[in-house]
Amino acid sequence: MDFSVKLSSPESLKTGCLVVPVTEGGKLGALGAQLDGACNGGIKALLALGDITGKAGDAGVYGAPEGMKAQRLLLLGVGNTEGLDEAGARKALQKAYATAKTTKTADLAFLLEDFPLKGLDLAWLVQRACESGAGATYVFNDFKGKDKQTTIALAKTLFVVSEKPLQKALNEAARVGQAIANAMDRAKTLGNLPANVCTPTYIAEEAQKLADSHEKIQLTVLEEKDMRKLGMNSFLSVSAGSHQPAKLVLLEYKGGKAGSAPHVLVGKGITFDTGGISLKPGPDMDQMKFDMCGAATVFATMQAVAELNLPLNVSAALACAENMPSGTATRPGDIVTTLSGQTVEILNTDAEGRLVLCDTLTYVERLKPASVIDVATLTGACVIALGNEVAGMWSNNDALADRLKAAAQTSQDKIWQMPLWDEYQKMLDSPFADMANIGGRAAGSNTAAAFLARFTKQYEWAHLDIAGIAWVSSGPEKGASGRPVPLLTQYLLDRCK
Repeated sequence: MDFSVKLSSPESLKTGCLVVPVTEGGKLGALGAQLDGACNGGIKALLALGDITGKAGDAGVYGAPEGMKAQRLLLLGVGNTEGLDEAGARKALQKAYATAKTTKTADLAFLLEDFPLKGLDLAWLVQRACESGAGATYVFNDFKGKDKQTTIALAKTLFVVSEKPLQKALNEAARVGQAIANAMDRAKTLGNLPANVCTPTYIAEEAQKLADSHEKIQLTVLEEKDMRKLGMNSFLSVSAGSHQPAKLVLLEYKGGKAGSAPHVLVGKGITFDTGGISLKPGPDMDQMKFDMCGAATVFATMQAVAELNLPLNVSAALACAENMPSGTATRPGDIVTTLSGQTVEILNTDAEGRLVLCDTLTYVERLKPASVIDVATLTGACVIALGNEVAGMWSNNDALADRLKAAAQTSQDKIWQMPLWDEYQKMLDSPFADMANIGGRAAGSNTAAAFLARFTKQYEWAHLDIAGIAWVSSGPEKGASGRPVPLLTQYLLDRCK
C-alpha cells in the first residue's frame, strides 16, 4: 500500500472513500463540519439516522452526499472528545481499514486533523495508520491457483490536511510509516513461505538482492566450512542432521560516521524446526516454518533502515539453519565446544535456537557493537508467561532496556521486561560440561535468556523472545505478523535523534 499526505479542502478532494471522524453524540470536527456545510447538512442527515453515534467502534460507509467529490463517505466513531489514547487510536484506524476493505474503493483518505488525540500528535497517528493499512491489505496467496487468489482493491491511503506547514511536517512521518509498512510486508512474506522454499540458502540469496539494491549495505555469508574453521560447533550441531547447509548471513549498513560503533541485530533463522532427535509432536508442526521469524524481522528492519537512509551504522546477523532428525543429527547428551570456548551439553535438541544464537552472539563481538539485540522465537514458556500480544525482553543493561521500552511505547509494539537474575544460572549446571542447553521446565524463558547471557558479557545486550507474537496460529489470519519490525525500527530511529 502507498501512503502520502495531501493538501486539500475536504469537499474538493477526489477519493474513493473519505474517512470522517465522529465523536460521541454525533459531533463532527472542524473539517467534518466544513464538509457538512458544503453538502448542505448531508452528513448530519446521515448521523440523524442513528446508525453512527460516535462511540468507538462505530463505522459505516455511505454514498457521498451531493456537494463533495469523494465517491463514498466512511463515518468513523472515535469516542469522546477527550481524545484517543494509543490503544484507542490503533483500534479506530484498524476499524476504518477493515470497513473500507468491504468496498471496492482503491484509495482511502483520512481527515487527519479531526481525530481527537490525547497526548499524541498527528505524526504518530500517520505512522500507526501506515502500519494498520499494511496489515489490513496484506495477502499471501502466491501458492494458490489464480482462480483462488484473493485480491484487495484498496491500495492507497491519503492523509488530508488543510495547511501547507502541516503537510510538510507529516510528509516525513508518512515516509517513515511507508518504510515500516514495506518492511512488515517483507517480514510476513519471508515467514509465510514454506520451508521447502525458504531455506538458509534462500535467505542468503534474498540478502544478496537487498545488498545489491542499496550501496550502503555490505553482505558477508559464512558457509559451514567457514564456521567449522572458526569453531562455531554449537551452531553447526543444529544443522548436522539436515541436507540444507547452515548460513550465517551478515548484513552491514554503513550510514553513520566511518568507524562509529554499529547497532547490531541478531535474528534466529531456523527455517524449519522438527526438534531434531528430540522430535516435536506432529500436530501443528507445520507452524515450525515460522521459527525463522526472528531472522525475517531483522532482515526486514535492515530493509527499512536502508530505505530511510538512516545516519547510523547498523548490522544484522541472521543465524540460519534447519533442524532435522537423521543418522548424522546431534544426539541428546552430545557435548559441543562453542566459538567462545565454553562447552555445552545438549540435553534437548529442540532447544536449538540458543545453540545457533550463542555462537552468533560471540561472532558479533568483532564488530565492536554499540548495542546488540537478538530476536528469536525461542521458548514456548514465554507464550505461557505473556501470551500472544507481548514479547518478553531480557537485558544486561538497564539503559538499553529503557531505550527499548521507550521504543515499544512509541510504536505500540509491546514488550515486557523479564528477570535475568543469577539464580537462573545454576539451573543450567551440567556435571559433564560448562553448561547444559536447558534448565528444566520451570522458568524456561528465563533460563534460555540466562544461557544467552553467558555469551554477551562484552557489550550491551537485550534479548527479545517473540515466540508469542511472531505469528497467528489459526483462523483466517493465520500467518506471520511482521512483529517486532515497528519496535526495532523505532529503536533505531530514536538513536538518530
